[in-house]
Amino acid sequence: MDASFITPFVSSIQNVFSTMLQLDVQVNEPVLKRGGTPTHDVSGIIGMSGDVVGSVVLSFPETTASAVVQTFTGESFAVDSADFADAIGELVNMVSGGAKAMFAGKNVSISVPSVVVGRGHSVAKQSDVPCVCIPCSTDCGDLTIEVAIKDTTAASAAPGASAASTAG
Repeated sequence: MDASFITPFVSSIQNVFSTMLQLDVQVNEPVLKRGGTPTHDVSGIIGMSGDVVGSVVLSFPETTASAVVQTFTGESFAVDSADFADAIGELVNMVSGGAKAMFAGKNVSISVPSVVVGRGHSVAKQSDVPCVCIPCSTDCGDLTIEVAIKDTTAASAAPGASAASTAG
């Protein structure tokens, strides 16, 4: 994965959390993820399509997710409530949307967010796309941004790609 796709997510989460939650985000060293199980119990998931395809997961431990949602909304919601899921979905939407805006010259769309709650759940990703985990810390607790995206324009710009796609 192109490292230039990681920086927008770092900038976006810091901006969204600072602006919307008045929380500083400490970003730790990104690592390559192995396996499909999200890092934590609550996952907000966004798909990306267009010139950049793949998925972004904002993964929280349940206690961090509850604290973040309460800070974001000013209310406390049960983890299994629709309002809790909506708040997590909106956060991953804002972080992904902010990052997408920083992909200069790329035509990218993001999906409607999905939220999954529960220990040991899995999020399927494309097998040919590496996943980079960006661990983060806030006063509400730890969270992770899991970015598994690839640039589709790089593949189509490769020598011989246009000849192969027009043959036949």
